[in-house]
Amino acid sequence: MKEKIAISALVLFGASYPLQASAATYSFDLSGPGVSGHVVLTYGAATDGTYPQAFEVTGVSGSFSDSNNGLGLVNAPILSLVPINHATPEATNLLAPNDFSKFPVASGLSHGVLTYDNLYWPGGSPQTASDYPFHGGFLDIYGLMFNIGGGRVVDVWSNGNFNGAGPGPINYGVAVATADTALDYVSLGVAAVPEPDTYALMLAGLGVLGAVARQRKQRSAMTT
Repeated sequence: MKEKIAISALVLFGASYPLQASAATYSFDLSGPGVSGHVVLTYGAATDGTYPQAFEVTGVSGSFSDSNNGLGLVNAPILSLVPINHATPEATNLLAPNDFSKFPVASGLSHGVLTYDNLYWPGGSPQTASDYPFHGGFLDIYGLMFNIGGGRVVDVWSNGNFNGAGPGPINYGVAVATADTALDYVSLGVAAVPEPDTYALMLAGLGVLGAVARQRKQRSAMTT
């Protein structure tokens, strides 16, 4: 009886989440000098044209706070992704993803742009720039860009693992800007702590369902 209840519960759980990558989510909390936030990514089956292990983020929600430079942002709602625009990387950069994009900023940045690609790397990002060896993290060095209203965008990226190989501590950065000016730029010292992946939890539940079904089949075979 208990097995039937467990199986029924798992079937209902699985049925509530269609077996499509479009239902997958990834949540993380940001914490760093003057900045914090809770971010929920949605991603589908589509991957980057250069890196098939990188999933394209299709939606974002949550909140973002920034007390630096008098911004006074407290739990500002995350509204939408900034669309990728397939910008051209520097000619010497042979490792940039296909979804590499640029957001021009008129003043306050040495290079005049913020880069992003809105890719999620479930296995950790590889080296994605020819002249920058550090890598790792569920975002890459170009990162994720989203709107928070008032013409302001937030860019979150991974600086990679400075300790070399292995999972290591991944260092992240955050920038806030408009098309006119950079409002904040926290280049180092931001932590991005993940929460359980909803889709992964669903698959784990279905895995338990399969294990229970196999056990029942084995017991049935032993009694016949």
